[in-house]
Amino acid sequence: MKYSKILLTMTLIASVFVMCSEDKVQPAPSVTVDPATSANIPGGTVTTNINFSAPNGARQLFVYVAGVEVDVLEIGGSSSPIPYDYTIPSNALIGSTIIVSFQVVDSKGYLSQIANFVVTVGDPVNVLQGTLATQTLDASKPYLLKGQVFVPSGATLTIPAGTVIKGEKATKATLIIQPGGKLMANGTATSPVVFTSAKGVGERDRGDWGGVVLLGNAFVNQTAKPAIEGITPSQTFGSVAADGATPATNAADNSGTLRYVRIEYAGVELTPNNETNGLTLGGVGNGTTIENIQVSFGGDDSFEWFGGTVNAKYLISLSAWDDDFDTDFGWGGNVQFGLAVRNPFSADQSGSNAFESDNQSNGNAIAGICDGTTNTGCTRGVFSNITVLGPRETQSRSISGNYQNAAHLRRRTAISIFNSFFAGFRIGIRVDDQGTLDNLNSGAGVHGYNVLSVPGSTLIGTSTTASDAAFATGLTIPPEAAGNATAISAYWSNNNNTVFNNVTSTGVFDDLGVAGSLFWGAQTSSTFPSNPNFALGAGVAGGNNLNTGANFANPKLASFATTTYRGAFASGSDWTDGWSEFQPLNKVY
Repeated sequence: MKYSKILLTMTLIASVFVMCSEDKVQPAPSVTVDPATSANIPGGTVTTNINFSAPNGARQLFVYVAGVEVDVLEIGGSSSPIPYDYTIPSNALIGSTIIVSFQVVDSKGYLSQIANFVVTVGDPVNVLQGTLATQTLDASKPYLLKGQVFVPSGATLTIPAGTVIKGEKATKATLIIQPGGKLMANGTATSPVVFTSAKGVGERDRGDWGGVVLLGNAFVNQTAKPAIEGITPSQTFGSVAADGATPATNAADNSGTLRYVRIEYAGVELTPNNETNGLTLGGVGNGTTIENIQVSFGGDDSFEWFGGTVNAKYLISLSAWDDDFDTDFGWGGNVQFGLAVRNPFSADQSGSNAFESDNQSNGNAIAGICDGTTNTGCTRGVFSNITVLGPRETQSRSISGNYQNAAHLRRRTAISIFNSFFAGFRIGIRVDDQGTLDNLNSGAGVHGYNVLSVPGSTLIGTSTTASDAAFATGLTIPPEAAGNATAISAYWSNNNNTVFNNVTSTGVFDDLGVAGSLFWGAQTSSTFPSNPNFALGAGVAGGNNLNTGANFANPKLASFATTTYRGAFASGSDWTDGWSEFQPLNKVY
């Protein structure tokens, strides 16, 4: 009996030994990741490869984020490695790290050790600061200008369509293209390039950053090369007579291309009472392309030309603080198709105008350049097909007391304006010095085939301090007394221009083909339409209907596109559509 028990025990042991030999236990699975680290911005995706070994056969891959299971993948029959994509949460804290962990379980239920993939949350903003080398930005990435950012001579900054660049207020961010440098900002009608405030929706305001300053080597009529105010170190530009330059010197200078570009909330105060413009053009030549540019809610002028010969077309000035189109220092280019829309209460203490044109800081002659005999170096630019919708569409509209003129012509300017429509300013045309009047009478500067409207009841100002009139002057023009603008009125009518006043209803603009609702009126930055339609309506027959009446016979207009209509828009056609934005306060960037 004892022998039988021993034999049975030995038999059982042998059986167990055989069974264990047939079902040998294999090692637990293992897992590694490659790469073990990565980085991207909130909302971005990172990828790692999961390498695993499972002698017993792989079954599942567990994924944990910060120790919490977020995913389970069935990997039975899969081969190593397995790529895994992880999307960083859009609200992830910049600079933080996220631990993504992986663990494999095999067919026997055995677990591997955990392998960690360390993800760093990067800053989504690419900072542009200091002096830039030649480079091309990426439209899929956001950019932030910090401080004064320079593109030096020989360098090119290329900005593709759809790129958004924000300016930092704390550092008074300003983009400055130095003479010889180039800015290639090529937006499209469906994907413009946007320069705007770094502040969020509903928080943006004029003066949130500096603006765009484009400088070149073309002629300026000053005795020494001028400098852009407020920029340190000093930024001079242009070519001057003291160095042997003439108005033809570097006329075809090329500072790049700006096409389908919006510039919003610029005009930061660089020094007390010295703000930047939305787009400043200093000594820029006509080899430069400026087309389809909108400047909105700037803290000074929307566009200002300091000398040079650069041309432009399709310009929009929205709610400027000072002037819409400001010309100085002998600028001699051409501009066709422009729009200005003014906010009734946004005006500068210096006096805000649609057009302000100077030759220099005073009305003195510049011998051999702009002296009444030679006018080729005067500020002599030519505008055609401009629509100005001023702050006071009717007499009853309250506006800032800082608003002044639709066109302020002074200091020996010889600017010309044709085929345009001005409405809504206290004063229509103001001529302030004899040199400017002489240039008008000689034909050096010409204003023809325009339509002017003022809301007030006065047509001809009779005082040097007239505040409401279609025509005003600071001159004494015999035989009239000082400030009597009869001669200015006569010039206007003698050159095929028309004028009407005493506007009590916007219906009069509908008769011209301009919808009265397009004036800013009682609207706000949040309620003005995002995409208004500026195309002309039919209007009613008459000499002021903008659908007809344009004339391009003057030699100054030889290079302009010929239209039948006056103002910026044709019937049924609105070139602002698609790329512009008239409510940038609420635009999500």
